[in-house]
Amino acid sequence: MEGDGSDSLVTIKNIERELICPACKELFTHPLILPCQHSICHKCLKELLLTLDDSFNDMGSDNSNQSSPRLRLSSPSMDRIDRINRPGWKRSSVTPRTTTFPCPGCEHDVDLGERGINGLFRNFTLETIVERYRQAARAATAIMCDLCKPPPQESTKSCMDCSASYCNECFKIYHPWGTVKAQHEYVGPTTNFRPKEKLSKDIDYLIGKESQVKSQISELNLLMKETECNGERAKEDAIIHFEKLFEVLEERKSSVLKAIDASKKLRLDKFQTQMEEYQGLLENNGLVGYAQEVLKETDHSCFVQTAKQLHLRIQKATESLKSFRPAAQTSFEDYVVNTSKQTELLGELSFFSSGIDVPEINEEQSKVYNNALINWYHPEKDKADSYILEYRKINRDEEMLSWNEIEVCGTSKVISELESNCNYAFRVRAYKGSICSPCSRELILHTPPAPVFSFLFDEKCGYNNEHLLLNLKRDRVESRAGFNLLLAAERIQVGYYTSLDYIIGDVGITKGKHFWAFRVEPYSYLVKVGVASSDKLQEWLRSPRDAISPRYEQDSGHDSGSEDACFDSSQPFTLVTIGMKKFFIPKSPTSSNEPENRVLPMPTSIGIFLDYDKGKVGFYDMDHMKCLYERQVDCSHTMFPAFALMGSGGIQLEEPITAKYLEYQEDM
Repeated sequence: MEGDGSDSLVTIKNIERELICPACKELFTHPLILPCQHSICHKCLKELLLTLDDSFNDMGSDNSNQSSPRLRLSSPSMDRIDRINRPGWKRSSVTPRTTTFPCPGCEHDVDLGERGINGLFRNFTLETIVERYRQAARAATAIMCDLCKPPPQESTKSCMDCSASYCNECFKIYHPWGTVKAQHEYVGPTTNFRPKEKLSKDIDYLIGKESQVKSQISELNLLMKETECNGERAKEDAIIHFEKLFEVLEERKSSVLKAIDASKKLRLDKFQTQMEEYQGLLENNGLVGYAQEVLKETDHSCFVQTAKQLHLRIQKATESLKSFRPAAQTSFEDYVVNTSKQTELLGELSFFSSGIDVPEINEEQSKVYNNALINWYHPEKDKADSYILEYRKINRDEEMLSWNEIEVCGTSKVISELESNCNYAFRVRAYKGSICSPCSRELILHTPPAPVFSFLFDEKCGYNNEHLLLNLKRDRVESRAGFNLLLAAERIQVGYYTSLDYIIGDVGITKGKHFWAFRVEPYSYLVKVGVASSDKLQEWLRSPRDAISPRYEQDSGHDSGSEDACFDSSQPFTLVTIGMKKFFIPKSPTSSNEPENRVLPMPTSIGIFLDYDKGKVGFYDMDHMKCLYERQVDCSHTMFPAFALMGSGGIQLEEPITAKYLEYQEDM
């Protein structure tokens, strides 16, 4: 009953704009119903008619008053208002007996007729609602009597000596006249009793602890000095470690540069020798010049003795000239220093204590849906004071973005406001005081391709409660293969299949990109999932016999007897088949239609992505955020998430990740 009362209170508050008079912009007071069915305060109508009466009397001098009936008007005299109430009231001697004025709500002319205001009905219903609203508004801020029997009355005064609030009756009972209590100090309703007395007690307590405060100040001064000394010592230790790193780097730098210089000198020497050999092949120079001089020898015996060795040298030079090959390589690719791993390690350089183990992210319990849930475990959880969860977006061009940090006291965290269709990296480290552990291994998660679409199963449209069982939260549906299914199977003898039991989402889609996910129970025999337009759903639910024809194929979106001719046509629905732990990809002219290529293992969680504006639907493996199948769909009407079951089966909608979801996980 308490919940009903709070709900009615919220409802009353939410309709406040319907309770405002269009003329005075305040809550209605004695509202009257005009012929145009709008309401106006009794007093406001009188003021409005009196203003119009004055404007007619001053015709031509103040015509602007007729076009602004919504302005707050000064209250007219009572005798002039009473004159307006009389039947047959005239504006002037030349005006008709009917009274016409613009309605403040719709600005259309309203004719009150001969009876004037007396011909209007009082809106008692609206007046009752306004009074309930006033009471609800007072109850929201009222201080109730502490001594009343239930239900308590609103208090009218508070006793500062008794520290209690009273209504008029209870105050008379507990503070009778002529007694000591009658002399108590009382004020208007309040919850702050004796503020000065409380403040005085707190001040006296602090004054009494002055010596303790001074000693603690001295202790804090010592701690500050000690912290300063320890900080300088820590800086010196850090400088020593970095200087050691610098020495190692300088040593490695010197060694690498020496190796490069030695290789460069060796190659240059080889090039120099080869160049001298080729210079000897020039005319009147080197080997060629020497051979020319030998040819001038007149002594045949001497020529033969020299010519044999010279001929071998000439042949070798000729072969070298025909197949030119440099004596060494100019590239130093083998001498490129790869420092990527070292750079990454230096980037993660931090304070390390062997007493804190590295936390590890639990990949099985970490997931991403509308938000990201990151869960990790720590072997020595009690030794860590807190954790720092870091995450960053990974760009496609692999740009290194800065890490976002969140301090967490537990071992799990929900992260919101992540961009759609993006990769995010997550890592965590533990802190004990000012010392932290190294970071855990990074976990990469891919967000859904579009914002998550929230809906529940519709228990009214097409829901067959004889075959389907819907839970109270309407996020899980089960199909039971029982006696009713056996009776339906009798139709096989006359040429019909047993029918599918359809159930849809309770919210439709008319624009934008949307994504939702669900789990199909492994024991399910046959389940169809996808999207369908409103007109197609009406066709299915009106004539289920057509939907169970032997020639009907929901996967392709048309009659299976004409698949080859209609592959590219855009249909107002798309359903894929799931069952017996398998995911069946519909036939397509652009891919292999062999059974082994169309049957995939059923994912643990399945997602559906609908781009209404582009008319495209895709089916995803939620574990890897991988698209399994995509096709065009006709989105000319409102689209609904659609499901169908036959035989034993179950579908569980994926629960959005919120703070309550995190609390539930911790309880589990």
